[in-house]
Amino acid sequence: MYPLVYIARHGQTQWNAERRLQGQADTDINALGREQATHNGRRLTEFVRNPADFDFVSSPMRRTRETMEAMRAAMGLDPFAYRTDPPLVELSFGDWQGFTFAELEARHPGSTKARRFAKWDFQPPGDGAESYQMLLERVKPWFDALDRQTVCVTHGGVMRCLFRFVAGVSKQEAASLEIPQDRLLRLEGRSLEWL
Repeated sequence: MYPLVYIARHGQTQWNAERRLQGQADTDINALGREQATHNGRRLTEFVRNPADFDFVSSPMRRTRETMEAMRAAMGLDPFAYRTDPPLVELSFGDWQGFTFAELEARHPGSTKARRFAKWDFQPPGDGAESYQMLLERVKPWFDALDRQTVCVTHGGVMRCLFRFVAGVSKQEAASLEIPQDRLLRLEGRSLEWL
């Protein structure tokens, strides 16, 4: 059973807008991403009555830190009074980071076909590349260890893993979920709810 956790995906980056595989490339949020982060921070004020009761934690990547800082500013809090934790980083796309699927296909025809058929378990080429299953095995212990109310800013892949190990959705469904950047996900007990 999980304590109350509000989870936000980082705001949009230019690579998101271009549908580039970001993975662990360290990118910044764009103007829309800052608006999304501010919106999520304002929305959090409806649910987080006493911020001192919550642990605020972010992936250490720039786009998540920028999002957390904008959210905390919108809540009227010190933007920098939060911590980061490495297990929350996005999965690595290895050699595919920075490319669109169209670009990958143009360079290596047929190279993305295997991922379409088994997206959850597919591991891209390159050192350190991860499948969603590998990411789940990295992030589940972090969530299982939570012992207090938390506000967390992380990545789409991590949130897909939550739907897999908390809600039990199928591999195919979890891998294909759209993860909005302008909404909050509430985790409590064994329940997940978009706000």
